[in-house]
Amino acid sequence: MAPNGSPAAQRRPRLTPAIADARRAVRTALAAASALPAVDPRDDHGPARPGPLAPGALVLVGLSGGADSLALAAATAFEAPRAGYRAGAVIVDHGLQEGSAEVAERAAAQAGSLGLEPVIVERVSVEARGGPEAAARAARHAAFDRASAATGADRILLAHTLDDQAETVLLGLARGSGPSSLQGMLPDTGRLLRPFLGLRRATTRAFCADSGLEPWDDPHNDDLSYTRVRVRHQVLPVLERELGPGVAEALARTAEQLREDDEALDGLALEWALELVSQAEDGAVTLDVRGLAADPPALRQRIIRLVVSTEFGVSLSRTHTLAVAALITDWHGQGPVDLPGVRVVRRNGLLEFRPDPAHPHTS
Repeated sequence: MAPNGSPAAQRRPRLTPAIADARRAVRTALAAASALPAVDPRDDHGPARPGPLAPGALVLVGLSGGADSLALAAATAFEAPRAGYRAGAVIVDHGLQEGSAEVAERAAAQAGSLGLEPVIVERVSVEARGGPEAAARAARHAAFDRASAATGADRILLAHTLDDQAETVLLGLARGSGPSSLQGMLPDTGRLLRPFLGLRRATTRAFCADSGLEPWDDPHNDDLSYTRVRVRHQVLPVLERELGPGVAEALARTAEQLREDDEALDGLALEWALELVSQAEDGAVTLDVRGLAADPPALRQRIIRLVVSTEFGVSLSRTHTLAVAALITDWHGQGPVDLPGVRVVRRNGLLEFRPDPAHPHTS
């Protein structure tokens, strides 16, 4: 152990509540990821499930230099080696503001000083399509994919907090996006791991202050032209003031509950779909109408989405799903339903799903 007056002892931050909470969150997330059951490569039915984090794997922290990601980088640098994992960092320079290259280099230097290795800086070009937030996110995730491929990293760790989760759920509510959107961000997708979804943003700032780390404050985080920033600075504070404290926590709990419900319904849908689905002689995929008609609407529509996704690789909107369901619940001899790349027709008590080259899937 280093003597109290040594440089190593002077650099070591005291264990404050914020530091303990962040480290515990990373430790718990890594343990949960490693304990996931192995995915059977022969099982191509149902929603994709994340595979376990392999022993000795490399994980990369997505580091911007802000308080959230800097706290995550420091906590991961401490916890990952103790759990038997290697930890590095990937910094994405979006080039959206003057001095972004210097910000990226500063974050890279901070990652190196924390002992993270490798440290990768990815410079990207953000296209204008889909709005600035969506375009930046797409460019960032493409950079994460390149970094993972280049290094063989098993997971990218992202520093989204409980506050970010609450904002995501609130935005989903406003858009009427349905249960899938209201689940918010997943803790572990098999590619992305989010250890901080149970921590408040104030905790990551306290972590940095307690650790002597100087975060970078992104000016975009105060730019009210961004929808998420307005939710953060204007909408959520009004809800907290008018409804009382705890709104953010309640929204995050809602996301978690919906995720649990979704997983249960997915399991039921898969189990029942395997009973109802069959293959016609001409190659069409068929579903028994009588069996679907007996199901509650939530399960029936989920089975339809599951079959189309699994067999044709197409994600249906609610409008599409309801149009197919009408062939069951509102049958009056109507013609086929054309989906992106799929045609559905009711015939002889069956729903028949076939590829439809006249309406290709373009997503």
